[in-house]
Amino acid sequence: MKKLIAGVSHHQREIEELREDRKYAVALLQVAMESLDNPKERGGGLLAIRAVAEAYGGLGAVAAQAGISRESLYRALSPKGNPTLKTLVAVLKTLGLRLTVTEQKSARGKRPKAARASVAA
Repeated sequence: MKKLIAGVSHHQREIEELREDRKYAVALLQVAMESLDNPKERGGGLLAIRAVAEAYGGLGAVAAQAGISRESLYRALSPKGNPTLKTLVAVLKTLGLRLTVTEQKSARGKRPKAARASVAA
């Protein structure tokens, strides 16, 4: 009989990678923030934000520092969550990050009608 070797779950490995590489965490959050505009991608973006929060203190600790109940943060950062701007800003601040706005240029160099938000360390 073959002996089973314990492995690490994908989620646990992702958390470890986010902890080890802050630049990767910021890049993931930038992509996550951009995905919040698209209803088909929003759930994945919220889960990415949740993963970074788990990597940098855990959801309970991040919620406490952000002044949000743990249950509210779990709900807000779930695939069907709908966090307020106040919640996102509080979570990012707790992680040592801030929300910024940059102008997005079209391929022809013209100004579009909307700006783009991003995360900065």
